Amino acid sequence: MAFSADELRVLRRALALALRPAPLPADEVRECLRLAESVDEAISEAGRLRAFLLADLARYREALPGSTTGYLELLQDALAAGYRPQPDDLAALRSLRELPLAAALLVRCQGIAERSVRARLARTTSSTPAAAAPATPAPRTRLTALPGGLSATGPAPRKPAPADGPPRERPMPKPSEAFPPRKRPAPPAPPAPPGERREAS
Repeated sequence: MAFSADELRVLRRALALALRPAPLPADEVRECLRLAESVDEAISEAGRLRAFLLADLARYREALPGSTTGYLELLQDALAAGYRPQPDDLAALRSLRELPLAAALLVRCQGIAERSVRARLARTTSSTPAAAAPATPAPRTRLTALPGGLSATGPAPRKPAPADGPPRERPMPKPSEAFPPRKRPAPPAPPAPPGERREAS
């Protein structure tokens, strides 16, 4: 991707503003926006060209061995653009390795593929936490004896003596025990005869 002299001037100005923010005149703001649009268009165009290149490469690969020359040229262009060879490319180059260019491209593609695999494994390893050593179990909390239970470390609890234990429940009294019948008053004594009354007096 190449910039014109005017675009480079705008780009330098934008970079300077990124380092030292300052108010911009309206015309410089418009120039920065136009440059951003140009960069976006160039990126989109590069993406379209890459897609066309890869599509042509696939067509030439499928037409092998009759399209050997075109395939090898397209593969070189694709590699220069950052293309990572696929297993189909490696298989095609192995079938053509009698040709010096195909043999050289095979070595180059195998190196790229190996580096790609190593990078992918490194990313996987870094994202997956290493197996940690078995952690030492935390010390157990000292258990306290609960009523009716056993202490984890101490002797068995003493059985409560009759004086310590809860009062025993008494059987429910019968109604005759709770409310005993009243004693009837004794009948009055009969009056004494007159002679006895005088003696008593």
